[in-house]
Amino acid sequence: MKKNNDYSVIYSDDDIVVFNKRSGLLIAADRYDPDAPRLDVVAEKEFGKLFAVHRIDKDTSGLVIYAKNAEAHKSLSKQFEERSVEKTYHCLVNGHPTWDNLKVSLPLQPDGDDRHRTVVNKRFGKPSKTDFENLGNCGPFSWIIAHPHTGRTHQIRAHLQTTGFPIVCDPLYSGNQHPVLLSDFKRKYNGDTLNERPLLNRLALHAYSISINHPKTNERMSFNAPYPRDMEAVRKQLAKLFKVNPIKDSDSNNEED
Repeated sequence: MKKNNDYSVIYSDDDIVVFNKRSGLLIAADRYDPDAPRLDVVAEKEFGKLFAVHRIDKDTSGLVIYAKNAEAHKSLSKQFEERSVEKTYHCLVNGHPTWDNLKVSLPLQPDGDDRHRTVVNKRFGKPSKTDFENLGNCGPFSWIIAHPHTGRTHQIRAHLQTTGFPIVCDPLYSGNQHPVLLSDFKRKYNGDTLNERPLLNRLALHAYSISINHPKTNERMSFNAPYPRDMEAVRKQLAKLFKVNPIKDSDSNNEED
């Protein structure tokens, strides 16, 4: 798997390319920050012109698919529009939900307030649906698996906020910006808490898997994106201490920053 500082190449052929992107990188042009670093601009130096077929948030890490030609773009765009694409996200939330599984169907309006957040709006919002699975408590946190059935901006983040369990270090939807520190959940921490480096200090949301039909062969294809280094460090520590693990260690292939 080829790597650079911005992305890893999960899969590539004549029609599509699948990336595992870092957090903090835009997928396409942003009207609020036109000069911000973009995955498509960076990757086109290696792959030539790319056609965006879906988006994930700038602060989210994980899987992004681009088409390499107009025909593939048309096919993939249709699959996203028809919601035949299956997407799975992993996230760490603050607190302990009492539910094991939860379906949230609340209409969402992107750019609905002065902070450009997505808000629930029953009059002007678009139908939005996300299924959540609670894997269990990990000290002050819980691991959540999210399956969005629609593709609204900030959908998972906005829907989780309505449950009262926002994602760790979410700069828009969580009032708690405290980074993940080992000393916060390891009982016998022997390090210097004054100079401790956070395990993770960005949005704890990762686009982990996606399934599509190949635009040329129609073969069903599934891709997984290994965790980036910061989320992998958190996963390993929480799995060791609390025996709750969103992925099997045998399936984990740690990414390099």
